Amino acid sequence: MSAARDPRPLTGEPLALDLLNTRWNREGETQDLLDGTEGLAAWLVSNGLAGAYPADAVVLRHLRQAREALRAAVHGSPDEAAPLVDAVLAHGRIRARLTPDGPGEEPEFADPAWGPAWLAARNYLELLTRAPERIRTCAGGGCILHFFDTSRNGTRRWCSMAACGNRAKASRHYARSKEG
Repeated sequence: MSAARDPRPLTGEPLALDLLNTRWNREGETQDLLDGTEGLAAWLVSNGLAGAYPADAVVLRHLRQAREALRAAVHGSPDEAAPLVDAVLAHGRIRARLTPDGPGEEPEFADPAWGPAWLAARNYLELLTRAPERIRTCAGGGCILHFFDTSRNGTRRWCSMAACGNRAKASRHYARSKEG
């Protein structure tokens, strides 16, 4: 796999959910993009972070820690997940500053290797502030992907209509045709 090619079936979600989507199912088997530094490189490229952070073992370790913290936050109890997410967030902060364009904020890290992990955890907080009810797990049977529902009425159920949505519709159609 080349660093420029991202093999995942769903990309382009907000950073926190895109990190969760580094695990997906293919033909009943869980795939993991972060099983090595090549996959990390692909993830960094997909999220516009390739020039800023190296695809090395340290960044990979921190990113995996953030992924597990976010998984606990999305699927577990807030009491259990908060310390895990906070442990990642403890490695960075937002620095307020005045720019030629006006007020600005920029992330700051004591150890830059925490950058991608921290940015993903921070993005999760932004999603929670914006619309926590729109952080969703795909309703497709066997699918473990996550998405941020940006549909007008907030009723999106699948990671993708082309994949899981189409399978669900075909399954319903097949069941109806069998009944008739």
